[in-house]
Amino acid sequence: MSTAPFPYKLVATDLDGTLLRDDDTVSERTRAALAAVTAAGAAHIIVTGRAVPWTRHILDDLGYDGLAVCGQGAQVYHAGEHRLLTSVTLDRQLAGLALSKIEAEVGPLLLAASRDGLEGDVLVGSGYRVQEGPLPYVPMHDPADLWAAPLNKVYIQHPTLGDDELAKAARATVGSLVDVVMAGAGVVEILPLGLSKATGLSLAARRLGLRASDTIAFGDMPNDIPMFGWAAHGVAMANAHDELKAVAHEITASNDNDGIAVVLEHLLAG
Repeated sequence: MSTAPFPYKLVATDLDGTLLRDDDTVSERTRAALAAVTAAGAAHIIVTGRAVPWTRHILDDLGYDGLAVCGQGAQVYHAGEHRLLTSVTLDRQLAGLALSKIEAEVGPLLLAASRDGLEGDVLVGSGYRVQEGPLPYVPMHDPADLWAAPLNKVYIQHPTLGDDELAKAARATVGSLVDVVMAGAGVVEILPLGLSKATGLSLAARRLGLRASDTIAFGDMPNDIPMFGWAAHGVAMANAHDELKAVAHEITASNDNDGIAVVLEHLLAG
């Protein structure tokens, strides 16, 4: 066994399509690799587009008690203390303007939104296609409810446009007002301008006294591109979106084939 030190002080992992397998579980092999990395002195930070209410149960199942970056960088969450350390909200007036401008270009949108806070609901409007699974949401019958409380993000879908096409059109139309990211199948999001996984991860890392040069990051979607730009080394999963693969330093096995563990085990072996 190698006695060489683990070369990174921080391991940042996306959640869906990366740390989680397609059945929403984390393999024993990946759990063991992450445990070995933390035993070697590195920190592990989960960095996910999910807001805290949709992330907390996974962290609890993992026995994860460190920092997590949630809500596409909007929230830094202390899992061990079940406490929000930072939270950034979307200007609702600006978001409403952005939606109006997008709809003027592409036609009516299907909408959902994530409310701020530890217990923030996800509101889902009529026609919005929700992914199957256990994540809770609240049907939104009155469009005015969308703006009734502080939000982290607004989700948009289109009746006919695909995710990449919708994200591209929205970015071209309102990219100077808000940020637009494609975070997964059926998941195009409107975020505060300048917010990304990189901004949230940099805040969390700073709390641990760590830097970008200390960091290896794993991801699978275009919303992970800023995180790869910030980290010293970005690893895309085999199942990753082509846009992320294009900027990755390395491509590993898929999320269902322990891609994170493959890389970490190799680094641990020296």
